[in-house]
Amino acid sequence: MKWTISRKATQYLFFELIPPFIVGLLVFIFILLMFQALRLTDFVLVHGVGVEVISKIIGFLSISFLPALLPMSLLFAIIMTYGRLSSDSEIVALKATGLPMFSILLPALLLSFLVTFLSAQTSFQLAPWGNRRFELIVNEIGQTKAGIALREGTFSEGFFDMVIYANKIDSKTGAMEKVFIYDERNGNTPLTVIAKHGEIIQDNSPAGNSVQLRLSEGDIHRKTENHTKINFKTFDIRLTDPVQQNAREKSSLSMSLDEIQEKLQGTSLNEDERRSLLTEFHKRWALALVCPLFALLGVGLSTSTNRRSQKSNGLILSLGVVIFYWVLYVSLEGLARSGQMPVIPAIWGPNILFALLSARVLSKNWN
Repeated sequence: MKWTISRKATQYLFFELIPPFIVGLLVFIFILLMFQALRLTDFVLVHGVGVEVISKIIGFLSISFLPALLPMSLLFAIIMTYGRLSSDSEIVALKATGLPMFSILLPALLLSFLVTFLSAQTSFQLAPWGNRRFELIVNEIGQTKAGIALREGTFSEGFFDMVIYANKIDSKTGAMEKVFIYDERNGNTPLTVIAKHGEIIQDNSPAGNSVQLRLSEGDIHRKTENHTKINFKTFDIRLTDPVQQNAREKSSLSMSLDEIQEKLQGTSLNEDERRSLLTEFHKRWALALVCPLFALLGVGLSTSTNRRSQKSNGLILSLGVVIFYWVLYVSLEGLARSGQMPVIPAIWGPNILFALLSARVLSKNWN
């Protein structure tokens, strides 16, 4: 009889967790996409990027967010569900039937193991694919809408591997005034180009698809052993080659876990590259394995009180825990990538801290 009650309670609690988990996932995706809303709107209204392309960008961004969003949604679901059960005195009723605390905790753990598996799969394979597709689309937009990366009165780094500044920019026509360019694509002999006027000229036909920057009334400065200055009336800088596919090399975020491991086994990496890849490798595992810790902490926090306001406080409480975790995580990850802290303790430190915090909360409130 007791086993039957425990099994039914486990099923009841588990299926109660599913709807808020899905709602939480959609809410967190919406929140993160809101941070991209201004840029996406600028793509559509100013630069004329099609709605279909914007939809693809949103889809690939959402996929790349999943490794972080799945643990967050799990925590949200557990705090909301167990908080409601606590405020409605259902936890007390379950205890009164003789149900052990482990049986009450078990549904959250089962869901956390499922989410851990999903988070690992998305982190190892799916999210890198989504991030790669996003990189390629942005790269393609950058080639066909070259002015999209430029802002007037701002130094734009990484514009076709150059630094460019323009006092005024017409984003629709590509016309610029008072242009400064620092071009170090030729290695040890960088060029500094200053011009009164500039214009981005694009050939968007399938046979062409070339982009060049035409400058007028300026001069070129080259610094080798001697300083060389060349005045020009018109000077063209080819930004893309219509013959070659100008695809970006994969970033570490776009590599699958197997690709990261393969690169780490290579001998051509410098210390910074190796540290960056090692950080990314441990980051993938740490994000997936934080799910059971979020489950334990969520149950402990949401059942610590029996207040009627627990329902309304669920979202605030889950956001507070998530923000605390991510501020700590991002800070330590930055220290790991910069070499100021060893990679393993930096990446796994937040998980260890949350494991200790979960154990303390559970032991304090469930004794």
